[in-house]
Order: sequence, then C-alpha cells, then structure tokens
Amino acid sequence: MDFDFSFFLLLATVITGIVWGSSLLFLKSEGQVFDAANEPLIVEYARSFFPVVLIVLLLRSFLAEPFRIPSASMMPTLLIGDFILVNKFTYGIRLPVINTKIVEMNTPVRGDIVVFRYPKDPTVDYIKRVIGLPGDKITYDNKKLYINDQPVNYKSLGLYQGVGQGEEMTGAEQLLENLTGVEHNILIRHDALSAEGVYVVPKGSYFVMGDNRDNSNDGRYWGFVPEENLVGKAFFIWMSWDWQHKGVGLDRIGTVLK
Repeated sequence: MDFDFSFFLLLATVITGIVWGSSLLFLKSEGQVFDAANEPLIVEYARSFFPVVLIVLLLRSFLAEPFRIPSASMMPTLLIGDFILVNKFTYGIRLPVINTKIVEMNTPVRGDIVVFRYPKDPTVDYIKRVIGLPGDKITYDNKKLYINDQPVNYKSLGLYQGVGQGEEMTGAEQLLENLTGVEHNILIRHDALSAEGVYVVPKGSYFVMGDNRDNSNDGRYWGFVPEENLVGKAFFIWMSWDWQHKGVGLDRIGTVLK
C-alpha cells in the first residue's frame, strides 16, 4: 500500500463520513431533530467536506486524474509545466490505494502515452510512451528503433527550437517516428551518448521510452513496466504554465495527446 495523495484522500473521506454518519445516528437514537445552529464544529466540518472529498476521490480514482509534467523526458510532445489529464479507466478500473483491478477493459497499444508507478519506487509516477508490448523484441541501436527486427520509419523535421525550460534542447534533430501506424515527434541529439541494447518484453509487462530519446530515464536503464503499475493513459493538456519563463502557454491548452 502506497501512502500517497490517494491514501490521504480516502482517509479524509472515511473520517468525515464516520463523523457525520455517527452524528446522524446519535440524533436518531435520541429522537432529536437536526439543528445546524447547535451542531458541533467538528460535525459541521465533516458534513461540509464529506461530499466534496468523496466526489474528488471517485473522479480521480475511476475517471481522470491530473498530473503536472516535471521534466523534459517527453519533449517535444510534452513540455515542462504542462498539466495533463490521465484516463483512469481505459486500462481497467482499480480500487484506490490498493490498486487492485476490479474491472478488465483495454490493454495498452504501441504508441500510447502512459502514466505508471516507477518500478524501482512505486511512490513516484512516471510518464513515457509504450514502445514494446508483451512478447516483443525491441532493439535500440545507433539511435534507431527496431520492433521484432523490423526498422521503425523516421522522417526528419529539421532542428528543434526549444522554448521556456526546454530551451536546452534547441539544436536537437526533430524526427517524425512511425510506430507501426502511430506517428509522433521525437528528439535526437546525435552527439549525445544513450543506452542501447536488445530488450525482450516479458508477459504482463511493457517497454517504455521517452520521446526525448537522449534525455529520458526509461526502460533502457531500468527494465519493464509491470501491468499492475499502470495508472492510466494521458490524453489531454488542460493547462501549460512555465513559471520560470513564458508563463501560461495558451497555444498548448486543449491539445489532444497522441
């Protein structure tokens, strides 16, 4: 069990529900009528906050959860300061905190942008792109991908001009990568060292990489993402705020991720 925000949100829901419910049961047992003017302060707070925390718990546990992008690992798709929404039910419905799946739904497909609990520290959420599915053989050699020994197609889009906190990536080559039908942009620095190798994805796991290929701590360094670590699929940028540089990025708000 991870003692994260979901845990404390669930705890707040349980405590406020018990306090409010116990008050109602006490009034009923005593034959008293509810009187807001004489209500104890703790009960007033519980009655006010219980519906709010319950709705928030249900929304972020079963529908969508907001995340903020803290690093450059998914540039140019996602920038530092992007606020995204993650679909929590597309890969199955899980109970909050204990993360037990109760409803089976879809499985990730190649090219999905996924949020997951970092396998080496499940209290930390990571975001990367699914490259390898269970059973796939993924080869990364000379900054090029091969899926089951078939080369991935690339198209050069020229040099990248970074903005805000991503200005350090100015001069990297931007490529259009085609992951068996799913197209997206990536960044490559030809003068930078990066991990290479061959990775065979085990059953029940996924191989992920960042779109900023030479600036991403991903599956090349620590292995595979177990299915039970999946949090959801990123699908929408609802706010973008680079507080160190340009402020609110109005041009990014409303971007559908792919």
